[in-house]
Amino acid sequence: MDAIISSLFTPIGEDGMVGILLILSGLKVTLTVTFFAMILGAILGVLTTLMGMSERWYLRWPAKLYVGVIRGTPVVVQLVILYFIVLAAMDVDKVTAAIIAFGLNSGAYISEIIRAGIQAVNKGQAEAARSLGMSHSLTMREVVLPQAIKNILPALGNEFIVLLKETAVIGFIGGVDLMRAGEIIRSRTFEDVVPLLTCALIYLLLTYSFTWLLGKFEARLKQSD
Repeated sequence: MDAIISSLFTPIGEDGMVGILLILSGLKVTLTVTFFAMILGAILGVLTTLMGMSERWYLRWPAKLYVGVIRGTPVVVQLVILYFIVLAAMDVDKVTAAIIAFGLNSGAYISEIIRAGIQAVNKGQAEAARSLGMSHSLTMREVVLPQAIKNILPALGNEFIVLLKETAVIGFIGGVDLMRAGEIIRSRTFEDVVPLLTCALIYLLLTYSFTWLLGKFEARLKQSD
């Protein structure tokens, strides 16, 4: 009990910050980065999929290069390179840089998820649309993608959860997310168990909560079939 009080409910360090408030502030950063990075990743994922499945080579190759580079390098390396090299000359705060980095990373994986969903749609749907005079891009937007979205929801939910946990590396660029907040408390109080287990418990609760919500959403979609 003394460890809990000293780690979470008493001021730590010279700035007088209370541990639990630092954790809540870090949680806000984690959720903010996850939410906006997922939106950016979804937009990039759709665009990359359409480019990658285009009949024009100058659209296909950049999409394939983007997916290959992102999937072939660790997200922490991408984050560090983006913040300390690509955005070094710009006045970009750590949270914005993290959103861009995780959005770019997520976009590549979402692109592959969408591609798999599109390929699962009956080819006859696209052929019927093309026979009616619709272009390839219009067929994708109006016929194929709406059907594919329902099939890929579980995979998109998993990507969101993976993204949530991947944000734990924001501390590499000095951002104070949930995990970094726990590390700060640990370094100031020399108490390892309470701050780290508190962070782990919060991640666990978030993961189970999002999984439950996704399950409810999928069940409702099945009722509408």
